[in-house]
Amino acid sequence: MAKQLDAILQQAQQQEPISREQGEWLLTQTDTVAKEAIKETADQLRQKQVGETVTYVINRNINFTNICEQHCSFCAFRRDAESEGAYWLNWEEILDKTADAVQRGATEICMQGGLNPQAKINGSTLAYYQQLVTTIKAAFPDIHLHGFSPQEIQFIAREDEISYETVIGELKAVGVGSMPGTAAEILDDRARKIICPEKINTQTWLDIISTAHRVGMPTTSTMLSGHIETPAQQIHHFQQLRSLQEKAIQNNYPAGITEFILLPFVGEDAPQPLRQRVGRDQPVLEDALLLTAVARIYLGNWITNHQPSWVKLGLAGAKEALKWGCNDIGGTLMEEHITTMAGAKGGTGMAVSDLQNAIRQMGRPYQQRNTIYEPIVQNANTLEKV
Repeated sequence: MAKQLDAILQQAQQQEPISREQGEWLLTQTDTVAKEAIKETADQLRQKQVGETVTYVINRNINFTNICEQHCSFCAFRRDAESEGAYWLNWEEILDKTADAVQRGATEICMQGGLNPQAKINGSTLAYYQQLVTTIKAAFPDIHLHGFSPQEIQFIAREDEISYETVIGELKAVGVGSMPGTAAEILDDRARKIICPEKINTQTWLDIISTAHRVGMPTTSTMLSGHIETPAQQIHHFQQLRSLQEKAIQNNYPAGITEFILLPFVGEDAPQPLRQRVGRDQPVLEDALLLTAVARIYLGNWITNHQPSWVKLGLAGAKEALKWGCNDIGGTLMEEHITTMAGAKGGTGMAVSDLQNAIRQMGRPYQQRNTIYEPIVQNANTLEKV
């Protein structure tokens, strides 16, 4: 076993792609010495691929509605239109939240919401989403709008009977700057049929992300982990992301995947069937860290920026992930609802100073960035002693 581990990690250290079988084998290692070696390799690759600096973004989440036609088994956020706790923000509320974010230094608004069949203007779903964007951009033209998952793109296209390319192109034209790679969950239809049977299938998610790259809209990428998926399905997910980025590069698309974010499952207040099947309420940090390291090893040559979720793992867990291959600590968020409503303990927002201090305590420099990982130079810091 030691020889096999050494051979795979040496191959990775030379930045040669590892195979699916090799990746799956790494994920099944339980020996402490083996895990430490995987961690060290991931950290070395992070150093080679992106350096020592840990980045962060000042941003705000605005989930404009939690009314949703779907019933995903892991989601504690969605509501039916007439149920208790359902909401749908009006334009004034959205502008107030954006103004507050800008005053606090935000460069990004992350805009996502439930699939609300009532969200139409003059019968057009696309027109409603365009109005969401233009309302913000008219008042705050410099803010970057990171908006609307592939699931939302499919919803708009279905409702208005138009193509994905049309939806993405029209949203880009009015000011959407990038697309969240959420709704990926696990890119294996056997698992999706259990955890999110009403959601788009794997191929649709891939098609929409690739279309975004082709028309010049950058995307992120994510994985929901630690529920019912197997190591083989986790590696299959990584391979799909790797292939997407290879396609964007080989075809000279004007955009691609900017980052990978691991999202460990939080089940404390999630719907009972999946919670009972998983058998735990909070993520297992040890499992998330191993998966984080293998993600760097498997994806790092193609997707160089890797981010943990401090909302799901807590700030201490996110700091630890920075030793297992991550180079970005995420954003301030300011108000996080989706994971918090599922029972996450990380909090709903993080002060810039808290992110900076967490990074500084590790003996590494920090750097504010924008959504597409360009540095915001005036907020750079040199390495300081704690």
